[in-house]
Amino acid sequence: MLGNLGQLMHIMKNAGAIKQGMEELGARLEAARFTGEAGGGQVQCTVNGKGDLIAVKIDPALIQAGDVELVEDLTCAAVRDAINRSREAAQQEMQQLAGGL
Repeated sequence: MLGNLGQLMHIMKNAGAIKQGMEELGARLEAARFTGEAGGGQVQCTVNGKGDLIAVKIDPALIQAGDVELVEDLTCAAVRDAINRSREAAQQEMQQLAGGL
């Protein structure tokens, strides 16, 4: 029982450092950029570390082909890829922050 109380006291003692670390993490994630691809790079989507969509690039040749459904599917796949990359990076950042405390 005293072990858990000691852990709680340690967390309370370091609450300021935890808050500061979380704020710094949030700023890093917002500034980070992750690009996902689909169709062999014909569609590229970029998100920030929070998963917000920042940019979409589509190869003009793909548009000229006229297959709207393919463009839609590739765009969704590229967004998913970018979001997965951002989530993995955010998870690693959180683990580093937690390990430091």
